[in-house]
Amino acid sequence: MSLSASLPVPVGSPHFAYRDGILHAEGVSVAQLADRLGTPLYIYSRAALHAAYDAYRQGIGERDVLVCYGMKANSNLAVLREFARMGSGFDIVSAGELQRVLAVGGDPGKVVFSGVGKQAAEMRLALEAGVKCFNVESVAELHRLSSVAHAMGKRAPVSLRVNPDVDPKTHPYISTGLKENKFGIAIEEAPAAYRTAASLPGIQVVGVDCHIGSQITETAPFLDALDKLLDLLDVLAADGIRVEHLDLGGGLGIRYSDETALAPKTLLSRVFERIDARGYGSRQIVLEPGRSLVGNAGLLVTRVEYLKPTDAKNFLIVDAAMNDLIRPTLYEAYHGVLAVRPRADEAAALYDVVGPVCESGDWLAKDRSLAVREGDYLAIESAGAYGMVMASNYNTRPRAAEVMVDGGSYHVVRARETVEQLFALESTLG
Repeated sequence: MSLSASLPVPVGSPHFAYRDGILHAEGVSVAQLADRLGTPLYIYSRAALHAAYDAYRQGIGERDVLVCYGMKANSNLAVLREFARMGSGFDIVSAGELQRVLAVGGDPGKVVFSGVGKQAAEMRLALEAGVKCFNVESVAELHRLSSVAHAMGKRAPVSLRVNPDVDPKTHPYISTGLKENKFGIAIEEAPAAYRTAASLPGIQVVGVDCHIGSQITETAPFLDALDKLLDLLDVLAADGIRVEHLDLGGGLGIRYSDETALAPKTLLSRVFERIDARGYGSRQIVLEPGRSLVGNAGLLVTRVEYLKPTDAKNFLIVDAAMNDLIRPTLYEAYHGVLAVRPRADEAAALYDVVGPVCESGDWLAKDRSLAVREGDYLAIESAGAYGMVMASNYNTRPRAAEVMVDGGSYHVVRARETVEQLFALESTLG
C-alpha cells in the first residue's frame, strides 16, 4: 500500500489535509510552519472560520437571527476581527472580553453580556459602550444592575437567563441547564423575577435567554428547552411583559472523533417550526455559538521529544503540555492526533502522548497508534476552541504562538511569550 493511500483523514474541516505526504493548513505546510515558528504552535484556518459562519448563514436564510459568537471559546483578536467583518455579534462574559470586541471594531450593539458574576465596574463599562443586552443570571444581579444603571441615568436592556432543568447529555463540566448548575434562574421562579425586573428603575426587559450546555449533538435537548421558554413567554404575555428576542444560547457540538455534528440548518429549521407554531415567529432569535465556529478551525502542533517504552505503557513525550491544552486533563476530552509527516519506514506502536509538566495528569491523548521518531511533529486536532484561550504559564512555561493561515500565506497573530515577559509584573522585596 502506498503512503498516500494509508494517510489518515483529518476530522472536522477540509481545510486541513495531506499533500505530498505532509499535513497542510489550507495551502501551507504545517511542517514548514513548525520549522519556522517553533512549537508548541496553534494554527488556525481563516477559510475554516468563514465556512463555519456560512453554515449558520445558510441555516438562517431570511429570518431575523443574530449570531453572537461565544468568544470565550477563542478570543484571539484576529479571530474576533474575522467574525466582526462577517457581521457577527459577540457573547461576552467579562469586561476584558468587551474591550477585545471594541479593539477589533466589533459593534457593541450586537453584544450580549452573559456570566454569573458581573461586577459593578463591568456593568458601567457595558452600559457606556451600549451593549445589546445583559443576560442577567440572578435576582441579586438584577438589583445591582438596576442600581448601577439608575445612577448613570440609563436603562439597562435585560434578558433573564432561565435555567430550564434540561439535560444536554454532555460532559457534566459543560452542562449548564440543570437545577444543580450555577447558571441562570430556575424556570419556575422566572415569572416572579420578570415581574421584579419590570418594576425596577433603570431596567428595560427585552428578552428571554437560555443556554443548556456545550458539545450537544442532537436536537432534542434544544427543543425541550425551547418548549419551556415558549411556555414562559405565554406566562409573561399574560403579565403584560412582552420580550423582543429569544436567546437560545449556543452549544452545538463538533466532530472530535466519530461524532455526527448537528448542522445549524437542521437545528434552526426545527426551531423555526416550533416558534411559528406557537405564534412567536416575529421574535428575533439570538444564538451564541462558540465551539462550532472555531473548534475544527485549529490545530495544536507539537514536537516529539522522547519515546519512553515501559512495562506498563509506551509514553510519547512532546513539548506541548496541559498548560497549552488543558481539555484532556480537565474533561478527559478526546482530540485526534496526526503525524504531520507520517512515516512509512517506522512500525506503529500504541502511545500515551504526554507533556513535560510535572503532573501525572499532564497528558494530551491516550492509547494512540503512531509511527514516529524523536524530532517529528504531531498535530493535535480540533484545538481551535478552549485551547489557547485556557492556556496557562504553569511550570513557568511561556504560552504558545498563534498563526492564522490564509490560502498560501500565514500571519503570526500572537507572538510566542518569553520567560522575561512572565517576570515583567513581578518584583522582590529588595
